[in-house]
Amino acid sequence: QVQVVESGGGLVQAGGSLRLTCTTAGRIFRIRSMGWYRQAPGKHRELVASFNGVGDIHYADSVKGLITISIDSGKQTVDLQMNSLKPEDTAVYYCNWKILSPYSGDYWGQGTQVTVSS
Repeated sequence: QVQVVESGGGLVQAGGSLRLTCTTAGRIFRIRSMGWYRQAPGKHRELVASFNGVGDIHYADSVKGLITISIDSGKQTVDLQMNSLKPEDTAVYYCNWKILSPYSGDYWGQGTQVTVSS
């Protein structure tokens, strides 16, 4: 099986930056996708940025130019660099791996809180 853990969240002032890190443990051979999601109070969980299995990157329209996702295949980590943060970016941020083999499944971390003050 695969374990997913997020880190790097915290409190930041508007206009500031944070880097979130998603660390995994366990064998990963083929994936469908990997990425970062967020969920603000009273809202549905939404996709922020993702890679697919061949390296294509997708960003939500609201974060294009402000957020960069990167992957280290050897370390099996996915980082999310967030710049020019706004109070509306406040949410719990989740890392997700949709794995095909050897242990197929949809794996989520426990989330890390990001709070942006005005």
